[in-house]
Amino acid sequence: MGQSFLTDPFVADAEAALVELPPGHPVFEIGGGFGQLTSALLRRKLGPLTVIERDARLARFLRRTFGERITVLEGDALELPLPRAEVAVGNLPYSIATPLLLRLFEARVPRVVFLVQEEVARRLAAEPGSKDYGRLSIIAQLYGTVELFRTVPPSAFTPVPQVTSRIGVHVARAEALPVPSVPAFVEMVRRLFSSRRKQLRNLMPRVIRAPTTASRLTRTAGWPEDWPARRPETLPPESYFALARAIASDPPSG
Repeated sequence: MGQSFLTDPFVADAEAALVELPPGHPVFEIGGGFGQLTSALLRRKLGPLTVIERDARLARFLRRTFGERITVLEGDALELPLPRAEVAVGNLPYSIATPLLLRLFEARVPRVVFLVQEEVARRLAAEPGSKDYGRLSIIAQLYGTVELFRTVPPSAFTPVPQVTSRIGVHVARAEALPVPSVPAFVEMVRRLFSSRRKQLRNLMPRVIRAPTTASRLTRTAGWPEDWPARRPETLPPESYFALARAIASDPPSG
């Protein structure tokens, strides 16, 4: 399936250490592969451990290797019902890393320990004003906080990929999400970030047509007065959360 498998046990142990749970608390792993991370999790006595594996041959290998110490769910992690667990951990295939992470965030998994392509990791954790900051950064921070840890060289995998990877952790918000409607918020951010080089004065009509309404709602949301001359990547996630709330509370005639 074009996937590279982690072979470095020290990287696997670094991931397992970030789970930060005592034994007896459920954990699920995405993409068991040849069991390098599975072994590290079991060495730390984490679990009960459920492993999701799409490849039927690897699922059989994991069952033979680890027996009753794990539960193997065979199927696609983008489609299977997610196990109830306090932590999800995985070396995520590059081709589906972003939609898979978004699914985990949307499911409000309390803690997600991930190993992904470094470019994706930087976008998840990016701060306003950086070249990596954008829609993915804002949506990740809608659901919680992201912290990045060690980089992982291509030599830690087989077959050797052409990119560097990065370990990171996403911790879900304990409180309610700061927007009234996630689908409406995601669509709003998509429209505002659809042309990064444009200023917000040219992008805002894609969200709020009337300039007077846009002025009123951005003022309600606490946006800086010079927002029309700014580009979308200069505003923090909280500004977009506040605008979504202002739009949702505006009368239909607005």
